Amino acid sequence: MRVIEPEIDEQVVSSGWTTVIAILMIVLGIIAIAFPFFASVASTLLFGWIFIFAGITQIVYAFQSRGAGKVVGKLILGLLYLLSGILVVSNPFEGVLALTLVLGITIFVQGMIQVAIAFQMRRISSNWGLMLVSGIIGIIFGIFIWSNFPFNAPWLIGTFIGINLLFDGVWMLTLHSGQRRALQ
Repeated sequence: MRVIEPEIDEQVVSSGWTTVIAILMIVLGIIAIAFPFFASVASTLLFGWIFIFAGITQIVYAFQSRGAGKVVGKLILGLLYLLSGILVVSNPFEGVLALTLVLGITIFVQGMIQVAIAFQMRRISSNWGLMLVSGIIGIIFGIFIWSNFPFNAPWLIGTFIGINLLFDGVWMLTLHSGQRRALQ
């Protein structure tokens, strides 16, 4: 006899947001593949602005802290975030090089995590193999980014972001439908 918690089943089956996010990831992936240089520069600028906002937030938070040591450490961290963001936004082409390394590492680690999760999901979903393939591709892309750095950075990172988004969207769609079929 199998006991299933109804809350878990309902969450898995009725997750319309998963489908919306997966389709959005697929569309963004196709756009990034079609315009890789634009995707590289856009992602660099996005990260630069995130750093600027994180720096401002950290500086405000630092002044709300009590104790000189806490304020100084948080203030220094906030200023580093802010300065990094300003440098990236003011020099997006140089930022693409730095972002290429960071995203290469991120895609590699994400791939390793996806491979590990895929093996855990094989009992839950019949489509776990697509997640495994996505993870393996992420590992390969991470290694490829490192091996071609810095020569192909302007187009390479945008293309890889697009392919990674596309595959992530596809496995999210298929994993969700596989879970729904398994529960029925």
